Amino acid sequence: MRKDGELPANTAGPAGPTGPWSLVVPLKPLPLAKSRLAGTVGPVLRPRLALAFAQDTVAAALSCPAVRDVVVVTDDPLAAGALSALGAAVVPDAPAAGLNAALAYGADAARARRPGAPVAALNADLPALRPAELYRVLGMAGQFPRAFLADAAEIGTTLLSAAPGMELRPAFGGASRLRHLSSGAVEIPPDGVASVRRDVDTGADLRAALELGVGPHTAELRPLGEPEPEPEPA
Repeated sequence: MRKDGELPANTAGPAGPTGPWSLVVPLKPLPLAKSRLAGTVGPVLRPRLALAFAQDTVAAALSCPAVRDVVVVTDDPLAAGALSALGAAVVPDAPAAGLNAALAYGADAARARRPGAPVAALNADLPALRPAELYRVLGMAGQFPRAFLADAAEIGTTLLSAAPGMELRPAFGGASRLRHLSSGAVEIPPDGVASVRRDVDTGADLRAALELGVGPHTAELRPLGEPEPEPEPA
């Protein structure tokens, strides 16, 4: 049995280890996640969507050539099993002191295994995430000691990075864009990386993500009642 925060020996995704980055993805227990979506999708579908968002986020991240491993910080057993099956390492939320404490803990866990790795915190609710766009963001982030990408509303943050030897210093939640700017992190230009900025908290966010094109786990749930896809002609 591994200790809290200790990663398993093999954290590579389906394509095997590739780039230098370790990503940290936080996820609340599913019964508590995405509460603002309940009015749009209902209380039964809401936790299932939260898991599907995280599965599509993690799968896309592990397919990105810049990413070596993904560390998920969660206490939810269902999510832990599903995301481990995709190739993520899962550690419990040992601090149990909120989002930013979980992210700092996850970054420390990743660096305990690979001390020289650049680390980035990534939201778990990016169901439209494109590996090529994440690659572009990480390429820009790697030029600075700390960098971040604002969300689509230009209020919050979807990604915060720290170069090797730099503390992550996460300040997520609410108007985190301004907090990350004031902390000295460099803002990454938003052009051409819409899928990395499109987090989902509300029904309007979900519609915008569906327009971008979501991953298979989210699409399978047909969250806004989309019809079954037409069968291919024989």
